[in-house]
Amino acid sequence: MTVWQPTDDGFADLTSHDSFIDGAPHNTFARLRREAPLVWTDWTDGEGFWSVTRHADILELNRNFKVMSSARGIRMEDQTYEEYLARRTFQETDPPEHMQTRIKVAKAFSKPVIAQFEDQIRDLCVDILDQALSDEEFDATKAIARQLPMRMLGRILGTPDEDLEWLVEKGDALIANTDPDFTEHVLDKMDTDEFRLLPFNSPAGAELYVYARDLMARKQAAGDTSGVLNLILQPGPDGSVISETEFRNFFCLLVAAGNDTTRYSIAAGIQAMCHQPELLDTLRSDDIWQTAADEIIRWASPAMYFRRTALDDLEMHGQTIRKGDKVLLWFVSGNRDDEAFDDPFRVNLARHPNRHLAFGQGGPHVCLGMWLARLEVRVLFEELVRRVKSIEPAGPHKFLRSNFVGGLKSLPVRVSLN
Repeated sequence: MTVWQPTDDGFADLTSHDSFIDGAPHNTFARLRREAPLVWTDWTDGEGFWSVTRHADILELNRNFKVMSSARGIRMEDQTYEEYLARRTFQETDPPEHMQTRIKVAKAFSKPVIAQFEDQIRDLCVDILDQALSDEEFDATKAIARQLPMRMLGRILGTPDEDLEWLVEKGDALIANTDPDFTEHVLDKMDTDEFRLLPFNSPAGAELYVYARDLMARKQAAGDTSGVLNLILQPGPDGSVISETEFRNFFCLLVAAGNDTTRYSIAAGIQAMCHQPELLDTLRSDDIWQTAADEIIRWASPAMYFRRTALDDLEMHGQTIRKGDKVLLWFVSGNRDDEAFDDPFRVNLARHPNRHLAFGQGGPHVCLGMWLARLEVRVLFEELVRRVKSIEPAGPHKFLRSNFVGGLKSLPVRVSLN
């Protein structure tokens, strides 16, 4: 039994968020990998773009930051230069500028520093699971997957626990701005031009900035210099400091990306257990934990693509990517490429090597939070399998309406305990 099989007809419109409401259209990606691994798509709502769908090609282009630039935006949507400057984070910059910002906070997300959070994460997991598993049936996304990254977010940012629910709601409104379950300002369903200078083209960005500004004012008044937010405010080697706009955008990025990607990885792992019951037994083996988290994250592939913009002409597969063209690197496709992964539609917790692309591997923009994500996923499932004898679906699951972030927004399950 496979965990989940795509149902698209192989010719899904990748520009449409509705093409992803039943999960990523993997039949389409499989056809493209076979027949058109570099394909041009015209788009009625903006400039067209190239799609890159093979694992090896994505790795190659992601490494080539001198030609494949992030400094024009990382999403499919077009932006004016004014909009780009107003919304950008260090994700939307190229080296060396990218590294100048990244280095300020990289140590806080390094493997040794993140490892120190394990006991805190385990305590959170115990509390979350004790509460969720008190019911036989529940929505695993809401009761488990959403809870852990939300609570860890508070530790990373230094925010009060009572603010976390509001912060995550605003983060959802940002990164899931195409799903009416998460925002009243659905990007492709209404005129959002008045928010065009805000992160993710969403009014939630303004609300989060006010919160971040007030939070830092309280911290500074109390002499509190701890946490990631203080690090990003420190002068760089050349004495430069981050602007108010850049700080706002960085805070919004942490709230949105730092919560959603881990949430959807955990939800995908629980879904996998529902449909591959043997995974529970596999996870009870002590020697599986070195590989299990990465396989769950490969399976989830929450960040489905990132866009680059060509800075020069480039030949690939007999075609020419022209200078100025948008190029979408479909990580979600590369993570199901059977040239890179044996039986990619099956979760293999012992998969090794596992050269998945979920963290944007191969380039300077590799995910800052990857060690935290791995640790959260590992510890959560360690604690879950100690408590659960079986887990099965208790109703239909629902995916986000988004071609940018993929994940299960609803996952009803039924459990029996050990």
